[in-house]
Amino acid sequence: MDLHLTEKVAIITGSSRGLGLASAKALAAEGCRVTLCARGAPTLEQAAADVRAVARSASDVLTVAADVATEAGVHNVVERTVEKWGGADILVNNVGVARGASIVDTPDAEWQAAFDQTLFPAIRASRLVVPYMRQRGGGVILMIASIWGRESGGRMTYNAVKAAEISLAKALAQQLAGDNIRVNSVAPGSILFAGGSWHQRQQADPEGMAEFVRRELPFGRFGRAEEVGEVVAFLASARASWVSGACVPVDGCQSRSNI
Repeated sequence: MDLHLTEKVAIITGSSRGLGLASAKALAAEGCRVTLCARGAPTLEQAAADVRAVARSASDVLTVAADVATEAGVHNVVERTVEKWGGADILVNNVGVARGASIVDTPDAEWQAAFDQTLFPAIRASRLVVPYMRQRGGGVILMIASIWGRESGGRMTYNAVKAAEISLAKALAQQLAGDNIRVNSVAPGSILFAGGSWHQRQQADPEGMAEFVRRELPFGRFGRAEEVGEVVAFLASARASWVSGACVPVDGCQSRSNI
């Protein structure tokens, strides 16, 4: 299926590995010009090499080393993209982190970090790209949320910020429909990739993780980052032209929610 994404300009935050990298590769393979960003330049360049391997041209991949947990970092990513390609058509808000434990044991600093490194980058990046999308007659904004934003589960701080991203996507979808800008969230389940949290847990406790898979994952395996990336590419395309304000689980039936 041709997704009609050739020469569309896509920004993917937190794209040096995992779901961000998989999304960038899927979009590049469909002909998008993609901007990758992350804090670490070495890992970013390796990611860029992986994306260039599937892109139409090496010049269709831009890297920006930036900390998008800061206002200046987000500005830098968007400005560099616009300087190179004249605008933006797609934004994938992927960057995020959450720490902490129980309500008693989680200090304000860890709550603040969860919001500063997950929700505020999505807010700021969306705010910056909307004027450029309006100039181009429309666009797509996607939030990489989690099944633990749709229902209770995972760390408390993570649960809160991912629920906020899903709510933000719904609000923006309604607000921006008149500008032909679609906004959706994607809710992955437990996804295994090298260096990710599930991979680290698997290395530390293989028996415990095997039991988790048997108990919690109906297909008997973890999801793959590429399986999320392909859904991102579809939602970013005109093939999903009547999908906006939705939260799409990509979890192999792991979640329990009826909606």
